[in-house]
Amino acid sequence: MSIANAKEIMIEAAKKGYAVGAFNVTDLIQFEAVIDAAVETKSPVIVQTSVKPSQFYGADVLVAIYRTLAQKAPVPVVLHLDHCTDIDYCKKCADAGYTNIMIDASKQPFEENIRQTKEVVDYCHNVGDISVEGELGTVGGVEDQIKVAEDEAQLANPQQSVEFVERTGVDIFAPAIGTAHGVYKTKNPKIDFDRLATINKMLNGGGIKTPLVVHGGTGLPEDYIKKLLAAGGAKFNVSTELKHTLIDTKYEYITAHRDEYDPGKIDKVVREATKKAVMHWMEMVESVGKA
Repeated sequence: MSIANAKEIMIEAAKKGYAVGAFNVTDLIQFEAVIDAAVETKSPVIVQTSVKPSQFYGADVLVAIYRTLAQKAPVPVVLHLDHCTDIDYCKKCADAGYTNIMIDASKQPFEENIRQTKEVVDYCHNVGDISVEGELGTVGGVEDQIKVAEDEAQLANPQQSVEFVERTGVDIFAPAIGTAHGVYKTKNPKIDFDRLATINKMLNGGGIKTPLVVHGGTGLPEDYIKKLLAAGGAKFNVSTELKHTLIDTKYEYITAHRDEYDPGKIDKVVREATKKAVMHWMEMVESVGKA
């Protein structure tokens, strides 16, 4: 049960009206904290790595960490490659042992997005029990190497969403609905809840087949999260918040203990701060006790 792919735990979440938290990590301390939070709250969880951290450490290294930690955890844990635009690197991570791959060809023309996504889907399904996430429309803001200006962000068309899912065979689907990567510049971001609900009804009205993903979780008001859950969001991505937690916690600790040279103490406070942030998200997406 510990080693899982995203589709299997997201279908269960979508059926029961909660979502799975998906948290981007950049080091071992965050990796441990996310899984610790999942175990303590009895929540299924998705650990995500963007392309840069994956390439920096090496896919094989991250998979080894994942398997070591997940196999000891009494909850389902997914290792997800996030926003990868390189088909060959998607395949490399699938071969290494990632259990969910996101091919992000959303900035390509519709037909090319379909072609690239289907190539990765076919490869991953052939390799083994690996689910694939695809995206239609573009999410504003910044995520690793992906940059999209707010005025360039395009929302997913519901009819095209159905065609995209049917033609690619993608397992989970991320439609652009107005959420953004990074930190929201307004307290009331403009999110198209109805669009998500419409797409969910068109794809899953007869039974959950293709669970939906919400990108840009950091900074979303809690009432927005509840509305997105009700509209069909079954996976919430959280990246920027954990980066801020990591850097701010380290800075504050080092500033307060400038004459202390004990990396272990820094790691401990970062792990606890990260775990606390992740547990709060698990409460908001209502995954507590669902594992």
